Amino acid sequence: MSLPFVLLLAGFFGLAAFGVPVAYAMFIASIGYLLFTGADIGLLAEQMLNGMFDSFVLLAVPLFILAANLMNAGGVTDRLLVFCQALVGRLKGGLAQVDILVSVVFAGMSGSAVADAAGPGKLVTMMMVKTGRYPPGFAAAVASASAVIGPIIPPSIPLVIYALISDTSVGYLFLGGVAPGLMLGVALMVLVAFVSEKRDFPRGEIVPLRQFPRVTLQALPALMLPVILLWGIYGGATTPTEAAALAAVYALALASFYYRTVGFRDLVETLIASSRSTAVVAVLIAGAFIFNYIIATEGVPAAVASLLDGTELSPVVFLLIVNLIFLILGCFFDATTLLLVVVPLFIPACRALEIDLVHFGIVVTVNIMIGLVTPPYGVLLFVMNAVTGIPVKDIIREIWPFVAVLLFALLILILVPETVLWMPRQFGYVG
Repeated sequence: MSLPFVLLLAGFFGLAAFGVPVAYAMFIASIGYLLFTGADIGLLAEQMLNGMFDSFVLLAVPLFILAANLMNAGGVTDRLLVFCQALVGRLKGGLAQVDILVSVVFAGMSGSAVADAAGPGKLVTMMMVKTGRYPPGFAAAVASASAVIGPIIPPSIPLVIYALISDTSVGYLFLGGVAPGLMLGVALMVLVAFVSEKRDFPRGEIVPLRQFPRVTLQALPALMLPVILLWGIYGGATTPTEAAALAAVYALALASFYYRTVGFRDLVETLIASSRSTAVVAVLIAGAFIFNYIIATEGVPAAVASLLDGTELSPVVFLLIVNLIFLILGCFFDATTLLLVVVPLFIPACRALEIDLVHFGIVVTVNIMIGLVTPPYGVLLFVMNAVTGIPVKDIIREIWPFVAVLLFALLILILVPETVLWMPRQFGYVG
């Protein structure tokens, strides 16, 4: 490890620690490295442009963001909420159960944990608080924990990014996320059932059975979005990027013409919000291209693979160590940064240890999503604080049982790879 590279890392972490946006910290540290080594500063632009223009799959990211924002703006969340109330509202702690089920359903449309938390998560949290029967911290904790499911069940923006850095099939990654996402949802619902019984939380609104067909019919067009998306990809009709475009067009048609809840002004605001979200992700990805180029030039991934190969670690022990590292880093860094900067370091080691990259991708993504709700700096904790006004300290007080359940589910995914790989193998995956 050369002195310029040590200075690069020191500069990056130092700037990030002082509150400089991670993308800018990567740019500044990388420029310093190039100047210090006497390399052509034009490498910065070259690596960014080559990375952006050679990655067709990246186009899926802004399209999934747009589809999620259109769903939020189009009142689709309200119809999904009524549908989920009809299914599980009559249970003990009904609104909390509805929150989790809405997150599972909405996950098939958004691909973003933040979109889930700020959309349906906010709605159900405020409903729970309004009843006066749920502690505000608990209501926000349920919404935060269930939002973790958003990027696991396809479509998933983090999985698209992982596919980019690992050269893995987006389609098989999406399939690999289905069972783990559902497993997380079931685990959280079991926890809520136990807590609701212990703390005597109320049952939710009971929707009469005679109204169920009407409620289902109203929600059906929205529920069809993930079906259309997955059919397009696995039916061979579209690539994942084309499926993302189809999802955005379908969401626009649904919100503007079927439900008629998005007018021209709403559409403009949604496009602007989507552009801003896309710009944030794009700047991070652009910074990561040059950062990862320097890391590869220094031979860090190969060194990590060689070190681990020399220790004769078993794949399971390697996965446990890597997940422990990500759990710690996830307390301090956002998901996109970890995916773009840290995950590439371990890809060569996975290949050397013959660890399936689809399995590794799902496990790492679940791990990083858990970091979004892990104190002290879990991003979703602050998102829920921002959209509901509930103090972060109250959310943290209630979040620990949810974190424990999520970690238990993660352990199962690590120890039993078939929980991830069974569904991709049904569609021809042979990795």
